[in-house]
Amino acid sequence: MPTDLLIRAPVQGDFDRWLPLWQGYNEFYGRSGTTALPSDVTSATWVRFFDPDQPVHALVAEAEGELLGLVHYLYHRSTTSIADICYLQDLFTAEAARGRGIASALILRVAEEAREVGAARVYWQTHETNHTARRLYDAIAERSGFLVYRIML
Repeated sequence: MPTDLLIRAPVQGDFDRWLPLWQGYNEFYGRSGTTALPSDVTSATWVRFFDPDQPVHALVAEAEGELLGLVHYLYHRSTTSIADICYLQDLFTAEAARGRGIASALILRVAEEAREVGAARVYWQTHETNHTARRLYDAIAERSGFLVYRIML
């Protein structure tokens, strides 16, 4: 991990440095070109980070003035816990910065933030073919065994 790595909340002026990371994340999951997210979804996502009435949050990893990673997470209710649950929705590290501990630093910071607000747990999902990420996740978290099903509306 870079010794000068700073994990922090984004500020409005970060948009132009956050956007390439966001686009890289979406490209990784096949959302590019004709399947890219509409720009209004990206705009709404960015705005939500700064709206105190929204449960959506973001952190960025910065070193030497460059944004190297991002994480987006949200809190929601659960039928199995009185405390809210934290869903880590998006995690991405710039390709040139991978293998330096940035993703684990982002995950662990989300866990800290969730603990501070009294959340019961943090959870996330990844694609079954994302073997590199799964090695990291297996090292720092418990795999729940649940599979994800969905109906697109």
